[in-house]
Amino acid sequence: MKKKFAALSVSSVLSLSLLLGAPSIETKASPELEHYVVAYKGKLPSNFSEKIEEAGGKVERVIQEIGTVEVASSDPSFLANIKQDTNVHAADRELDAYLETDPDEKIQFTPGTPNGAKVTLDSNADSYWDQQWDMQRLTHNGDSYKLNKGNHDTVVAVIDTGIDFSHPDLKDNADLAGSKTFVPRTTDAWDQNGHGTHVAGSIAANGKVKGVGPGLTVRAYRVFGATGGAQQSWITDAIVSAANDGVDVINMSIGGWRWMANNLGEKGDSASMVAYHRAVQYAIQKGVTVVVSAGNDSRDLNNLHDMQTYWKENYGWDIKGPSRVVPAQIPGVITVSSSNEWSDEGIAFYSNYGNAIDVAGPGGDNGPLYDSLYRQNPKGDFLNKRDFTYRTLSTYPTYPVGGGNNATTKFSDGKWHGYSYLHGTSMAAPKVAGVAGVIKAAHPEYSPAQVAAAIRQSAIDFGKVGFDPLYGHGEANVYNFLSKDKPKK
Repeated sequence: MKKKFAALSVSSVLSLSLLLGAPSIETKASPELEHYVVAYKGKLPSNFSEKIEEAGGKVERVIQEIGTVEVASSDPSFLANIKQDTNVHAADRELDAYLETDPDEKIQFTPGTPNGAKVTLDSNADSYWDQQWDMQRLTHNGDSYKLNKGNHDTVVAVIDTGIDFSHPDLKDNADLAGSKTFVPRTTDAWDQNGHGTHVAGSIAANGKVKGVGPGLTVRAYRVFGATGGAQQSWITDAIVSAANDGVDVINMSIGGWRWMANNLGEKGDSASMVAYHRAVQYAIQKGVTVVVSAGNDSRDLNNLHDMQTYWKENYGWDIKGPSRVVPAQIPGVITVSSSNEWSDEGIAFYSNYGNAIDVAGPGGDNGPLYDSLYRQNPKGDFLNKRDFTYRTLSTYPTYPVGGGNNATTKFSDGKWHGYSYLHGTSMAAPKVAGVAGVIKAAHPEYSPAQVAAAIRQSAIDFGKVGFDPLYGHGEANVYNFLSKDKPKK
């Protein structure tokens, strides 16, 4: 019989907001100051800084490896001026990123259980393994751990909100010394939100809860603060830095439902799209497997009309012309949809889908009753029909975050111990990143393309036979790979 646990009402997917001119949370010094991305045609010219100053801007961040620069300027003529430089490929206002809401918040999500009470967890329990349906399925009830748990030489970068390095289930596997922050006016990569710690636990927790690879190393590349604000260049800077640091896998639970149009005032990709694409390709060329989440809006990534209607109805954006969801539709990444515990025919109610999906990962949902009601009426209020135990359990900071301890769980000893149930494609992607990490531990010689092929080939073929737009090639499964793997002699 299932024990009932509550979920934390925190973000379960990170999403790029690609709305031009959206106010920056962390970096804009005044309403008049704008931030821009300038992408050069090749390597940065030797006089790029002088040219930017002449155009009325100030260099804020340089990502030399991909030929991009973040610029601050209060001069309304800056863009027109800098575009006169024949070395510039594209220049645009910088796009912002933020923490997207929990899938349930679309219908006025109320924190806590349906009656608002917190649920008590047994603080004396030696293990919560019996609550980890997702890990049980990924590992064939833990059998994969007997074959390969991963190793500390194999590093998975978590580009997210940071990690709680003191968590008892993570402290042996989380690389505090190697972690970095890209958020201005911060000095460390400690998690002040919760999202990143949950993601890290899904990859490499080794305690009361387990990750896919409890022997892997996770390293934080913090790009989001406590409230979830970020500039796009912080993310691309983190991707490049992680690649330069020699990580094996990057997890970005930053997929999602926002737009990046091809034509923003001129022919060609926006500067932010150029930067994002270059950063991902740079990482892949350095041997890094990049895993991303598909997003939480129940939309077909390949249906432009559906996308445009959704943007108009939900955000008031009248978007015309070709658009892409990033990073889910950037070439070379492994894009992950979210499966659930109870069905092998349909993905989680909130998960995006389409031909961009490579595989699914167990990201959880609210259970079959809620799913049925939601699909009949997506705008209905069925909060009292949710069963949080169908979500996924992982680590959460052991200290208050996000302005206070907003957990919907409590423990029998009256203390807070740091575990939460969340659902979302943000929870699905790190399961696949964990699988990628274990594959790299078994085969460090594998290229990103070989890792991706191994994940696809060992996936459980849920949904229609063969590739389908819901599960892609199926649900990722680390035991399937390891049990059939023939190590090199």
